[in-house]
Amino acid sequence: MATRKVSSRPRGKARKSSVEKRIGIAVTSVIALLILIGVAWHYRTGIAYYLSFKSDKKMTAEQQRLADVRTVEMLTRHHGKSIGFDVSEYQGVIDWTKIDSIEDLYPLDYVFIRSTAGKNKVDACFKENWAGAGKKGLVRGAYHYYRPNENSLEQAAHFILNVRLKEGDLPPVLDIEKIPENQSMDSLIVGLHRWCDAIEKHYKVPPIIYSGQKYYDDFLRDEFKGYVFWIANYNFFVEDIEDDWMFWQFTESAEIEGIPTPVDLNIHNGPKSRLLNLRI
Repeated sequence: MATRKVSSRPRGKARKSSVEKRIGIAVTSVIALLILIGVAWHYRTGIAYYLSFKSDKKMTAEQQRLADVRTVEMLTRHHGKSIGFDVSEYQGVIDWTKIDSIEDLYPLDYVFIRSTAGKNKVDACFKENWAGAGKKGLVRGAYHYYRPNENSLEQAAHFILNVRLKEGDLPPVLDIEKIPENQSMDSLIVGLHRWCDAIEKHYKVPPIIYSGQKYYDDFLRDEFKGYVFWIANYNFFVEDIEDDWMFWQFTESAEIEGIPTPVDLNIHNGPKSRLLNLRI
């Protein structure tokens, strides 16, 4: 007959340990839930904005309202920093006489205007936008949309042919967003350097480089040290401009009187006086 093994541990202590463990798990769960609720409340506007989007590109009135709320929140958070926007032919015909501020609270100091794309495309509204911004007294900058699979020097020559910058304008801008299809990233980096070198040789000033944050982190940060960067990041949980970003494009859904469509809005990493120091 087998002898039943009796545990030497008192049953009371085992029961107490089990209860304490359950209490510990419950307390941890409650704390985690409270933290989650706190985070959700802090980002409630951004979360509501992103959850409201549907497959269609046109924003509803509620989506636009939420976008406007976040825009004001970000501008308030960066009070004192210079605010600007960027446009291309996709914004349609702009009434530059009406361009002034956001919500009558945040003056618009500067604008980046698309001039060219690739080796042969000229933005359909570049001349009108460039002239309109100048008459309005905005600090202007022209940007080139870089096509990875086209010759870099031909693209630089195309920009130079169509963009005449003068004293008081912002440096030229290289806009790189796409991964190449027919070349390696190493080859693309070489091409970007050639574009930048040709532009700097002509305008006597290094260009500003625009890209998304992931593209910047993965491919550009280490390869283009010393350049000024303009970074796009629309994520609602990003609330502050990074130290190594000169400009932050934080939304593509801003409303500006005089512009018939939603527009990109940018925060400069400093006051207007610092922005003016960037000019040619």
